[in-house]
Formats: sequence, structure tokens, C-alpha cells
Amino acid sequence: MKARSALVYSVLRLLAFLVPFGIMMLFPIFQQLYWLAAIFAALIGLSLSLLFLRRPLNDVTSSLGANRCERATRAQKAAVDADAGDEDAAADAMAREQAVDQPTKAQNKNTP
Repeated sequence: MKARSALVYSVLRLLAFLVPFGIMMLFPIFQQLYWLAAIFAALIGLSLSLLFLRRPLNDVTSSLGANRCERATRAQKAAVDADAGDEDAAADAMAREQAVDQPTKAQNKNTP
């Protein structure tokens, strides 16, 4: 993930909440009802972020999607490599087992 785009988006979202909250806390009624100022500031911040922060949000989500796809590809490749290793080990074990079970040509000639 691009850390810069996530950081920019996070800071802008915090500012979209803190600036209206700070302005509302200047009014005497909101100093007594700070929880109401927080609710209004959250609604204003949500509205501002939906209107003006589409591009930073798109950058963050696209980088998250790219990272998820890359991790899935790496995990799939590791699983295929592990599976191939397991198949090779099983094939080697079967070959060794067959070599032990089959008598050699010299043993076959000595038997009547």
C-alpha cells in the first residue's frame, strides 16, 4: 500500500471532523453539549469527505486492492510450489518402495 496516500486521506478525514468540531466548540451551547457538537461534526465530516475526498479514497482503495491481489498471487505460487514438492517426495517414496519390493535379476536366477 502506498503509505503516502493512506496518510493524506487519514489526515484529511481528521481535519474534516476536527475543524467543524472546533468551530462548534466556540459556541456556548456546544460547550455544554459537547456530545452534540461531536455528532454534528461527524455528520459534517462525513459529508465533506464524500464530496471532496473521492480521489484520495480511490488511491487508497486501489493500492489496497493491488496489495491484496499481489499477496494472493504469492500465496497461490507458494501453494503450487509446496504441492509440487509434496508430489515429488511421494513419487520418490513410491520408487524406493518398488525398488525394495522387486528382487534383483541375480536373486531370480538362483531360485528354482
